[in-house]
Amino acid sequence: MKCPICHQDNDRVVDTRMSDDGSVIRRRRECCNCGRRFTTFERLEVTSTQVVKKDGHRVPFDREKLRCGLERACWKRPVSEEQITTIIAQVEIDVNSSFNSEVDSRFIGERVMEYLREIDQVAYVRFASVYLCFEEARDFAKELDNMMDSPKKREDYPPPKKRKK
Repeated sequence: MKCPICHQDNDRVVDTRMSDDGSVIRRRRECCNCGRRFTTFERLEVTSTQVVKKDGHRVPFDREKLRCGLERACWKRPVSEEQITTIIAQVEIDVNSSFNSEVDSRFIGERVMEYLREIDQVAYVRFASVYLCFEEARDFAKELDNMMDSPKKREDYPPPKKRKK
């Protein structure tokens, strides 16, 4: 593995740990040239699952896009990076165990909302406001009422609204 600082291919593994329910191996490495430490992750490469978007086009499942949306929803909230990584891993497990090659984007959004709701309600409402395309304060109020009525699990998710272009 090349060092990200000095770009030499001479390092040693300092620590190895399992994370994300055993689906990822995290390795702490130390460069033998400059002495800096860095982290690498190993995960099983599976065939690319295609996400079917609202408008019907297909894109590859992208962990980083999911991470970006979660980080925006959890900004300045007491949600750790580890919790975000766990949500991403769990959603990926759900997708891979339920679908072979294509998954509807709605399934992913619902799963993320389900996991976020258990961790942080404000982050949940933030994510829901984008995912469900809230357009006015009334939409927030409806979602908050829904959340307060059923503390653990929200049943019927309304279909996301079409975005105005």
